[in-house]
Amino acid sequence: MKTPNQYLASLPTTIFTIMSQLAVKHGAINLGQGFPDTEGPQDIIQVAADALRDGRNQYAPLTGLPELREAVAASNRRFYGLEVDPATEVVVTSGATEALAACLMAVVEPGDEVVVIEPLYDTYLPALKLLGAVPRCVRLAPPHWSVPEAELRAAFGPKTKAIMLNSPMNPSGKVFVRKELELIAELVREHDAYAICDEVYEHLTFHVKHIPLMTLPGMRERCMRIGSAGKSFSLTGWKVGYVTAPAALASVVAKAHQVLVFATAPNLQRAVAYGLNKDDSYYEGLSAQMETQRDLLRDGLHWLGFETLPADGSYFIVADISRHAAGRGDVEFARWLVEHAGVATIPVSAFYDPQGDAPPQNLIRFAFCKKPEILREALKRLEKALS
Repeated sequence: MKTPNQYLASLPTTIFTIMSQLAVKHGAINLGQGFPDTEGPQDIIQVAADALRDGRNQYAPLTGLPELREAVAASNRRFYGLEVDPATEVVVTSGATEALAACLMAVVEPGDEVVVIEPLYDTYLPALKLLGAVPRCVRLAPPHWSVPEAELRAAFGPKTKAIMLNSPMNPSGKVFVRKELELIAELVREHDAYAICDEVYEHLTFHVKHIPLMTLPGMRERCMRIGSAGKSFSLTGWKVGYVTAPAALASVVAKAHQVLVFATAPNLQRAVAYGLNKDDSYYEGLSAQMETQRDLLRDGLHWLGFETLPADGSYFIVADISRHAAGRGDVEFARWLVEHAGVATIPVSAFYDPQGDAPPQNLIRFAFCKKPEILREALKRLEKALS
């Protein structure tokens, strides 16, 4: 029998799946997976429930319901001063992961080079390789994850088609600052490239301003900006994302979206449109809640002897295990924690190109998007295991 797709068949079981399975096996608190353990706003959920009975349950328009595209455009204007045509510059997708795939498909062809920044979200490299693109990895160094200018410049070249930029960043919690964004914008313009901007945590920053690359000079026509209702409203299972892009690019993104899934659930789209129009106090409250949970976990980890790295955004905080590892690398230590402490985490080495240089082996990622009582219980379990 002929073999299936060799690249996909060769991919190992991910560490995310392994750690989640171990968490179930050992009855562990799962601080590995990045999803909240509380429901999203009840008013948004009620809108979705009502929409199931409003007689509009057939295919949504390819690019999304008009009310959601208008809400996305209004959100761009309200938060970032971006003027967006909802009819031609917004595409609704089935989650941000599908949005990433559609944006890549829209601009990348076999042999094109795409700059990616490590540590990186785990779907980036498989998506690039399935499209025949060549990833050019630029590594940020802990603890501050600052952009290394010389290495970034060296990654761009005649074959560069795009850069993938994740800010706020998973897993590091880094929010790129204006000086770093200006450097990226300069290189994108110089090399006539595009930018695929993964901004799903845009409303989850802590006393640091999120700046979309699209707002910088010369970037409006080169950026595809991705947002996520799952992250903005703590409804990750809904899988509703949206792409903001210039009309010429958005039309190609829409064609890729048509090939992938065609349309997204209409009742969820109507509810997300309602959510995006919530007043500023909702977004401020969400950020404040996550910051409180970050601080609770960070302070507890410090008391237990872990050094933590700055986390200015996202659901995640990274801790240095050196004091407790006893010679174990991050993968072995994470396994030990789930088996002996009953707390699941993710080793940060999982967020690097396995074909590249050896990644750091002393860092693990905790998700703090959990109830305070769950975080406290996790800290108690860690204390008992480490004492």
